[in-house]
Amino acid sequence: MAGLSTYYAKRDFGITREPRGKVAKGKGKSRFVIQRHAATRLHYDLRLELDGVYKSWAVTKTPSLDPAVKRLAVEVEDHPIEYGTFEGTIPEGQYGGGTVQLWDRGTWSPQGDDPEGELKAGHLKFVMDGERMKGKWALVRMRDDPRRPGAKVRHNWLLIKEIDDEAKRGRAGDALAKDVTSVATGRTLDEIAAKSTKVWNSNRSVDENVKALKKTAKKPPAKKKSRPTKRRA
Repeated sequence: MAGLSTYYAKRDFGITREPRGKVAKGKGKSRFVIQRHAATRLHYDLRLELDGVYKSWAVTKTPSLDPAVKRLAVEVEDHPIEYGTFEGTIPEGQYGGGTVQLWDRGTWSPQGDDPEGELKAGHLKFVMDGERMKGKWALVRMRDDPRRPGAKVRHNWLLIKEIDDEAKRGRAGDALAKDVTSVATGRTLDEIAAKSTKVWNSNRSVDENVKALKKTAKKPPAKKKSRPTKRRA
């Protein structure tokens, strides 16, 4: 069952500017986002909208377009739909501390009729229609470590590109690695980090955020106060 209790427990919303959010009601829009996240290690957070939340995985390397290449995707806690517009810097010392960039966004659709059941079974096939990620993909859950039966461990999955017109073989499969800017703002991770004092507000639209950042950047320096001149007697 979808829920955000783990998401809430890991964050101090008095410090981080990540959205608190809540489980969304209704059918949803089948959105997906991928957030490039420079935390302890650079990785890609894949989020698929399902059951009012974003089901989430931390993909350890740039997704490959080569069907022969499998990317490790570590299952993490569900995130609220409001997180899909978040871009900015999570303060150091907070969970996931580091800079977050909106690397891709779009919609997805399951290839089968029961995505919830397929996720539970550990094998989800889906189609992505994003600005960078397109075509057929699969998430396949790996077996948990048998040396720790019953232990609370993270579930590891594999993200795999399926064979279709969007697939590329060999070195061409690394084509997505050249994409290093935000699909929302055009900024690099360094540019987002440099603006950390001018935080991207997830509660505002993209245009409102860009306007606010430009306004701050053009703010003229404060004038020095001139001392009053003494009149001669």
